[in-house]
Amino acid sequence: MPPFDFKDFLPGVPLKPGVYLMKSRAGEVLYVGKARELRKRLSSYARVEQGQHGKTAMLLSQVRGIETIVTNTEKEALILEASLIKQHRPKYNVILRDDKNYPLLKVTVQEQWPRLVMTRRHQKDGARYFGPFSSPSAMWETIRYLNSLFPLRRCKEKSLKSKGRPCLNHQMGRCLAPCADKVGREEYQELVRNVLLVLEGKNQQLVKELSRKMELAAAALRFEEAAQLRDRIASLNKTLEKQQVVAAHGRDQDVLGFARQGDSVAVALLFIRKGVISGQQAFFLAEPVGSDPEVLTEVLSRFYGEEGQYLPQEILLPFAGTDDPLLAEWLSELKGTTVTIACPQRGDRVRLLEMASTNAQQVLVARKTRQTSWQFLAEGLQKALGLARLPERIECLDISNLNGRQAVGSLVCFVGGETAKDRYRHYGIHTVDGPDDYAMMAEVLARRFARGLVEKDLPDLLLVDGGKGQLGVAMQALAELGVVPGTGTVELAGIAKEKAGEGEKLYRPGRKNPLILDSHSPVLLYLMRIRDEAHRYGITLHRKLRAKESLTSSLEQIPGVGKVRRELLLRELGSMQRLAQASVATLSAVPGIGPALAALIWQHLHEDKADG
Repeated sequence: MPPFDFKDFLPGVPLKPGVYLMKSRAGEVLYVGKARELRKRLSSYARVEQGQHGKTAMLLSQVRGIETIVTNTEKEALILEASLIKQHRPKYNVILRDDKNYPLLKVTVQEQWPRLVMTRRHQKDGARYFGPFSSPSAMWETIRYLNSLFPLRRCKEKSLKSKGRPCLNHQMGRCLAPCADKVGREEYQELVRNVLLVLEGKNQQLVKELSRKMELAAAALRFEEAAQLRDRIASLNKTLEKQQVVAAHGRDQDVLGFARQGDSVAVALLFIRKGVISGQQAFFLAEPVGSDPEVLTEVLSRFYGEEGQYLPQEILLPFAGTDDPLLAEWLSELKGTTVTIACPQRGDRVRLLEMASTNAQQVLVARKTRQTSWQFLAEGLQKALGLARLPERIECLDISNLNGRQAVGSLVCFVGGETAKDRYRHYGIHTVDGPDDYAMMAEVLARRFARGLVEKDLPDLLLVDGGKGQLGVAMQALAELGVVPGTGTVELAGIAKEKAGEGEKLYRPGRKNPLILDSHSPVLLYLMRIRDEAHRYGITLHRKLRAKESLTSSLEQIPGVGKVRRELLLRELGSMQRLAQASVATLSAVPGIGPALAALIWQHLHEDKADG
């Protein structure tokens, strides 16, 4: 079938704003784009010559159909484009592989007794949000630090019910126990205000206020209170010494660095909160479609268009994108206040852009270093295992079960030497009863490769955890699908754990004796890492299944909790884990579960934990 015929298609395309979807022969959406004038934008693709290199030419070689959607305005086209990319995730659009939402700190000021909690979603619920934190460990360190200075309540209930006796946190000095009337509203709100001052970067203002209160307490001979304030001031001063203030204005800014090397692009975002750098997020784009301004605009719309993504007051860019005014208008509507997009040419903001650019350049350097290292390792793998080609993509299967119960197959994937967690899969076992690992492996492999053959989605190397037996099962499962290992499709290898000092053994089809590599061989260590990751991924789910079964069994033993009430509890609380963590008050709030039964359920579950 010839490439798409733009000549016959273009006359029917209007000169209006809208969105276009480029599709493959099978109807798969390959690329979604927007345009101020659809016909002009699509005619630019018609000028790309066949046989050219690059991502755009590769895209056009696969296009067999184009669908257009006309919109009233350019902004509508921008919003619709973002929505369609989320829906279809086309492989030629910019997909930010590291686009997980980084954690935020949330102070629930809308509640009667506010809490300090971690969240990954920025909602319009009246709470105050701070972040994002690119390092979760730094975020938890901040939470521990603030809890030690200002002990707000840690319970999860939004509305606090009175209790006759405070919890263990109060006894350990970690909570002032508003639930037991151990602290007044005014004193508690003062702690909340102090937490907000720290998170707003106003430590110096807080230190001055606390110093004044310390002097007043000492003058009134309240020495214990004065000593407590002195310790808080000392801790805050240490934090002030560590903070790197890069902007005196105190606003929230995101600063974008952009670097290109050949067809590859790296983007680094510096998060500046209240004038202090709070973190960074970086992305590597192998071969993005479009010019640098087009790529920049697509990165911005993908990143900030994610639900719950924090929006700063100002976004600084190294150069103008294709739709900066439209983006600023759209993002301002999402935030509810003005979001400015600027390309500064002088002053302190240019220094911030230079810093972000350096970080983007470093992403390219690190990527090149990893690629060189992986090339060396891949060649070592090919030589050691006698593979027909370099194993760019490796998958490994692990079977976890307990005497045949809670059986699960876990498949992990490594691409270019790195984990590809979006390709990880868990498989429930449907056709095997009892502890038969071979039969379970055969079932999972049959399902994995039957689908892979249809979708042309196969690894270069499949690694199985085990020796000759497991390798034979894998060979048989693939043979039944018409796949012969080593014939240009999937290669197979088995890795058996060390026994009695014999070393790890590698097995290959057609080879009688195992390969035994040096214990410090990079090839062996890499294969062991893949095998251990498959085991970790499998055992994590297996433990959850066992815990769920144990909890379900515990519920069945409670008098008065039958099938209807068990289903009601799960429906209201959402999961077994939340049920196990629920307080008596939360349980009693479930319709049909009164205070007496809630107390019985809580006691039974927690006695069960203690006994275990």
